Amino acid sequence: MYGLTVFSAGHGPERFRRAADVAVRAERAGFAAVWTGELYNRSATIPLAVMASATERVRLGSNIAYGVGRTPLVWAAEARDLDELSGGRLTLGLGNGTPGMMENWHGVSGAAPAARMEELVTVLRKLWRLHEGPVDHDGRFYRVHLRPTADTPPPIQDRLPIWTAGVNSRMVRVAGKVADGLVGHPMQTAAYLDEVIRPDLAAGITEAGREPSDVALMGILMCAIDADEEAARRRIAHSIAQYAASRVYDRLFALHGWSQAQDRIRQAARDRDEQAMTAAVPDAAIDAVGVACRPGELAARVAEHAAEYDHLNLVVPPWGLTPDEAEDATLTVLGEMRDVLRSRDPAPSGTL
Repeated sequence: MYGLTVFSAGHGPERFRRAADVAVRAERAGFAAVWTGELYNRSATIPLAVMASATERVRLGSNIAYGVGRTPLVWAAEARDLDELSGGRLTLGLGNGTPGMMENWHGVSGAAPAARMEELVTVLRKLWRLHEGPVDHDGRFYRVHLRPTADTPPPIQDRLPIWTAGVNSRMVRVAGKVADGLVGHPMQTAAYLDEVIRPDLAAGITEAGREPSDVALMGILMCAIDADEEAARRRIAHSIAQYAASRVYDRLFALHGWSQAQDRIRQAARDRDEQAMTAAVPDAAIDAVGVACRPGELAARVAEHAAEYDHLNLVVPPWGLTPDEAEDATLTVLGEMRDVLRSRDPAPSGTL
């Protein structure tokens, strides 16, 4: 099944109207889900509420929202509201970001992000059952003692689907242990799936005594379409170069033998030379990570990646485009996929 990331373009109320419009178009085109993320200057939950009001069937998900950005209580309350507003169509995708983001953006320790995420999901599961009685939790990162004093109706979804993000082993294992799905990353390849993701996910599932079917595997595929295919390739290369500067992706680059290229990208980043950063990205990385193609070719190229995942989310290159350009590119992806998706039965609203 396919999902689509919706970027917010425009300013003021127009930004939310436009996001809702893209979500409606995605629903009509046959996408199973629409996703939106958050950063230091925008939230995931407010756009999700707007899109929930505008759509009827498509699943809605955060990809991702910052787990450390809200207390477990506020996360549970916002998720209950979104669950109710959407009629039970919410998938809560959570990540922590890098340790630096945790410390400098959210004001919490960047230590043990995987243990923190595991505990957060555990507390959220308890709070989701608040209608059944008091919640008590004393953990390493969170302390909650709550006795409801007002009527708390049960949520629409008996079990909130919580998907957690993971690139490296510890976070991937957490998804296997406690989440309903693993949110992949644009910097992911078939080889990395086989060598890292699948073994670590299976280890987490086994440790928790769960079944493989309990945890969905989601991929995120960067898509760039241009009559000039080389221009499309440069857009994906630009995004790869931005990610390559982070140590988080060292293992992926080493696995493929791209470490020297990664070093060149980092030196170009220190020199503030974006053209050199992009030029240093190996052609093999572009082909392994995303799809760069001419109009009319996307659906067939995407299908080559879809078999690896339970759910494949399509996204335009997240770096180097203005919000308006990102929205236009997203609508192009939507249009390219429409005929293929309409030939299938849409996913029921309660599943993904």
